[in-house]
Amino acid sequence: MAGKRTCGCGMSRRRLLGTAGTAAAVTAVSACGGQEPKPQEVRYGQVVGQTTDVPEGAGAVFSNSKLVVTQPEAGRYRAFGASCTHAGCTVQEVDEVIRCLCHGSEFDISTGEALTGPAQEPLEPFEVTVEGTDIILQGPSS
Repeated sequence: MAGKRTCGCGMSRRRLLGTAGTAAAVTAVSACGGQEPKPQEVRYGQVVGQTTDVPEGAGAVFSNSKLVVTQPEAGRYRAFGASCTHAGCTVQEVDEVIRCLCHGSEFDISTGEALTGPAQEPLEPFEVTVEGTDIILQGPSS
């Protein structure tokens, strides 16, 4: 019977392969669990953007606050959570609709209602006010 083979480090081949397999599995699982960086925490009463960044009849995504702000009509601003209600992706485009490019959901810029699936639920609404050119987050909308 031959002796145990080692790698020169005092570990048996079986133990070396087991350790390498565990390391590979841990690496793979951690790569799958990656998340977007957390946005800066925005408090009620804080400025989330500028009116000059929100075109009339469209809107803008403010990724630092995870909000999308729209201006459906001149001078009327609406805000919604920027997380798509289908799979939680951040919406990316705002023109005549709020669009999530992950799976194609579209939302109304006035109400946040889902227009095109797979999302079925509306975006979370928030109240905002405008002071000068500052858009200020007031809190959840009722």
